[in-house]
Amino acid sequence: MPCAETERKDMTEQENYAYEIEGGYPVIGEIRCLGAKNFVIKAMVAALLGNTPTTLTNVPPIGDVEITAEMLTSIGVTVQRADNEVLAIDASTMNTAAIPVPHSGSNRTPILLLSILLHHFDTVSVPVVGGCQIGARSVDFHLDAIRKFGGIVEETEQGYIAHRVKPLQGTHIHLPYPSVGATETCLYLSVLAEGRTVISNAAIEPEIFELITMLRAMGAIIFTSPGREIRIDGVKQMTGTKMEVLGDRVEAASWASLACASNGNVTVHGIRPDTLGNFLSYFQKVGGGVELLGAESIRFFRREALRPAIIETDVYPGFSTDWQQPFAILLTQADGISIIHETVYEKRFGYLKALDRLGARTQVTTHCLGEAAWFLRRDVKKSLEQIRRADKLVVIRINLSWEVRQEARRSVGARVVDERLGGPLWSPAVGRRSSSSKL
Repeated sequence: MPCAETERKDMTEQENYAYEIEGGYPVIGEIRCLGAKNFVIKAMVAALLGNTPTTLTNVPPIGDVEITAEMLTSIGVTVQRADNEVLAIDASTMNTAAIPVPHSGSNRTPILLLSILLHHFDTVSVPVVGGCQIGARSVDFHLDAIRKFGGIVEETEQGYIAHRVKPLQGTHIHLPYPSVGATETCLYLSVLAEGRTVISNAAIEPEIFELITMLRAMGAIIFTSPGREIRIDGVKQMTGTKMEVLGDRVEAASWASLACASNGNVTVHGIRPDTLGNFLSYFQKVGGGVELLGAESIRFFRREALRPAIIETDVYPGFSTDWQQPFAILLTQADGISIIHETVYEKRFGYLKALDRLGARTQVTTHCLGEAAWFLRRDVKKSLEQIRRADKLVVIRINLSWEVRQEARRSVGARVVDERLGGPLWSPAVGRRSSSSKL
């Protein structure tokens, strides 16, 4: 069985790729969604609450999984891959409460580990957290939650140190903002705390309810009710479980947007329609078509001429900030001016320069509706038509395993030339290394 260190080395090697994408073709085919990134790393962390091993299936081969696996092994946790999509995590071998500094900036897992490790150790330290460069994401909610449960938190230049002098105690927490990460921290703290905890104004994203399902399967007592309130009665111990990672709703929305933008036809498997929520409504409002083919299969296509839209991102059940970027690509093909009002992360529009280089006409303002907003105009004679007919688009460092990337492109007929930075290329047609590979 490959260890986490081997997997991490493989992922480092896989990051050194660039892609030349030939535009102007409809994207047609069938594809299976990978497991959700926004759930799988939270499930890996939650596995540390159990006193027996946990098995996760449908685990996506992405960098965040490998980074988190290495982080867990660095504190003694046993992490093994049974195969490409199955991960076994055994926290019984955990032997230290200090996350090594080299993991700083990799992702935001350390701040989640701070709360979980406090159930196992009296003193815990984690490095400064990192993550996507899309805007400020304060950890204050996380630190305040630990303090509310009776923990003591120190902030240093290197990171955060948490102490407890007695078992954590249940409490009532009102989150100033329904933050997903803060809700997860509160859940981790509460399930093994003494007494009852009430979390009000909690996040209610599908990944949160999936995490609640997993924690219940491990022995947690959690009640949900209307109005963003979650009640938890702490238990003395929890056991491991087996959990399938739900399909990635961000990936599904990306395939849907691409299918419609290119006037193609893509069937996405492995995605629950209910997790897409308002995306389906906006998708159809601008001219997209949706056909449910099964409990976890959806066909996406262009039903009619595309229309512009005004969209405001929001916490679930609103239009997810993670859907904003792929949906913007779709809006480049609509006649008229579209407006996207980003209310979650102030740096979400960093990709607009790339769109402008392809012929889009965009404008960012901070004076529309109180937050950053993006305006897009389509000039039928030139401008955004160049995007659809663009000869080449170079994308650097797609963070997926080689096999998954190849399968995805074959499934939907994408015209892609792979360029490995500093090395030869793999040609799936002949099963060997070659100087170029065009699908």
